Amino acid sequence: MIGYKYKNGLFIKSLKSRGNMFKINKKIEYALIVLKHFDDLELGEYSSARQISDLYHTPFDSTSKVMQIMNNNGVLKSAQGVGGGYLLACELSALPYLSLAQMIEGKTFEHNCNELKCSLIETCTISGPVTKLNDYLNSFFKNLTIKELLQDSPAQFIQKNIGHP
Repeated sequence: MIGYKYKNGLFIKSLKSRGNMFKINKKIEYALIVLKHFDDLELGEYSSARQISDLYHTPFDSTSKVMQIMNNNGVLKSAQGVGGGYLLACELSALPYLSLAQMIEGKTFEHNCNELKCSLIETCTISGPVTKLNDYLNSFFKNLTIKELLQDSPAQFIQKNIGHP
């Protein structure tokens, strides 16, 4: 759906609801950039957080922090000294997107209306559908590997995971 926003004296065409992308946290985006970088390197090749942040114009502190998180969780391995840095320590085909997201965010993405202590729980008519949506998305992201996400073209990805073009 196309709408118009008034900004700085002009009406600007904008997309509303349809066509908008699913939003992910910037830290997860940085982690994906880092993992794509390592996936493109030769096996056993090291890179530093500084090299990656300079190459992809990402904030050094945030890039370094997500690399440390991935190092602490066995996704990357660090080496000190000259020529050191990080290298990929796991198979990206064995790393689900959901695991990466939970690792970086430090929380799970389960949704339970009763545990949220929602004030509308007594009259809510969408608790079931929201739970169903949450379960579907969690299942999808649990089965989506980082390797699939980073290597497949968008059309290949949609065909494999959703089943229609």
